[in-house]
Amino acid sequence: MSSPFEELEKKLSITFKDRELLKQVFTHRSYLNEAGDRNLVHNERLEFLGDAVLELVVTDHLYKSFNNPEGELTNWRSAIVRGEVIGRVAHELKLGDYLLLSKGEEKSGGRERTLILANTFEAFIGAVYLDQGYKAANDFIHKHLIVLLPEIIEKKLYIDAKSRLQELSQEVLGHTPDYKVTDEKGPDHDKIFTVTVVVGKKPIAEGTGASKQKAEQDAAANAIERWEEIIQS
Repeated sequence: MSSPFEELEKKLSITFKDRELLKQVFTHRSYLNEAGDRNLVHNERLEFLGDAVLELVVTDHLYKSFNNPEGELTNWRSAIVRGEVIGRVAHELKLGDYLLLSKGEEKSGGRERTLILANTFEAFIGAVYLDQGYKAANDFIHKHLIVLLPEIIEKKLYIDAKSRLQELSQEVLGHTPDYKVTDEKGPDHDKIFTVTVVVGKKPIAEGTGASKQKAEQDAAANAIERWEEIIQS
């Protein structure tokens, strides 16, 4: 019997021994409430594991590749493992196409939501580690994420996004960015905030996160990423 994940496995050159583990990667918590299948397990434990593996692999690479001070290495690591970056990689890999979501989450655009995609990416790493071992997880992270590190360093994307956006906005536009919460979803223990960053009364970017602070950072990072487009508009 063919697996719905065969195309993904072929694209990533990874064949899972435990297909149930792979299914768990793409099972969002919201789906369990509607599925009625007690055997289903959502992906949050895999995400927890994958987050740790991801941090170890990136830390190991930075330590072995650079002689920079600890503070700089920490900033570089934070920049490459932040949700917006890994969410973008997950989007490029089309991981959202395989997600099992509730109807409500599906309708609200869950397949494209940065936070859900980033969490799925980490869950996938956790599953690769369990199924294939550390080397396979290490190779996957290098191929799809660490390859972005030179650009992050060159463009100084490791600088705190809100601080960097404030510098750019004041220097180029003569205004200080303002952040406004434009949406809140989910129960109190699992809220997702959407924040819009406004410069001179003009909304320039949105961000999402599990806290207002994280959503603000995400919005600032998104604004920096499309800065050339913003100043020309």
